[in-house]
Amino acid sequence: MELDDELCLCFHVTKRKVVNFLRVERPRRAGQLSDCFGAGTGCGWCRLYLKRLFNAAVAGGQIEEDLPSGAEYGRLRSQYVKQGKGTPPPGATPIDGN
Repeated sequence: MELDDELCLCFHVTKRKVVNFLRVERPRRAGQLSDCFGAGTGCGWCRLYLKRLFNAAVAGGQIEEDLPSGAEYGRLRSQYVKQGKGTPPPGATPIDGN
């Protein structure tokens, strides 16, 4: 995943925004990432990845956690939603038609 790819597809929050939020705001809990433009408060798909980035930041390590490519990430999120595991809000990045 590139820095300008959306990490939270519900609220169009890019990986760059999350990484900068972690660096500048230094949240104490992963749940505080919701203060970053609502990240993680929609369908729930991105929460695992937000937590991984948070844990990397807390450990003082590389925040550039390995994530799937942007296209693969979107495809996996589409499967997640189609399986009924989350409902994107109005205005979210649409799920693919596959």
